[in-house]
Amino acid sequence: MAILATAERLLADRTLREISINDLARGAGISRTAFYFYFASKDAVLLALLDSVVNEALTAHGDVLDHLAEDPRARWREAIKAFYKTFRSHRAVILACWQVVRTNAEIRRLRDTVMEGRVQATATAIEAERARGAAPAGLPARDLAVALNSMYERVMLGTVADEGPALADSDVVDVLVEVCLMSIYQTTSPC
Repeated sequence: MAILATAERLLADRTLREISINDLARGAGISRTAFYFYFASKDAVLLALLDSVVNEALTAHGDVLDHLAEDPRARWREAIKAFYKTFRSHRAVILACWQVVRTNAEIRRLRDTVMEGRVQATATAIEAERARGAAPAGLPARDLAVALNSMYERVMLGTVADEGPALADSDVVDVLVEVCLMSIYQTTSPC
């Protein structure tokens, strides 16, 4: 949709607050009145953008964690990379959402829902790896999943936002995979 594409393009140079409804409508080739046919506000546009980015990441991720037994290192790498690559390619949207996550209840709710889904998927994968004997018993799987996913989010955000200290873009996935493997398997070479 042209409004979403316009918003993402404008967010690369301006904050959501600095972008007007007129900017969005003009960029989409529609009138201000027509804009309101599609969206109630700029916040609704941002929410739709975030929802689209999340769906892209989830699609890229797919059911990779259901296939850990094939090659744990490669599957965890695919899972982590799917989110990082998608979020990196939509940097402006992620940064705009992060700026308002504490004040925008809908953005926060979507972020929390996605995070809970990632935590559940990770905990299920950890439990499955323990059940097949590939990972040793340890912290409760959910606790470990919360810590890992919170770390992934913060590390990815720090790099995407160019905050210091941060990992180099080329190192993010490698570092997160190593930490993941050590945390779950207590080795970086699981079988």
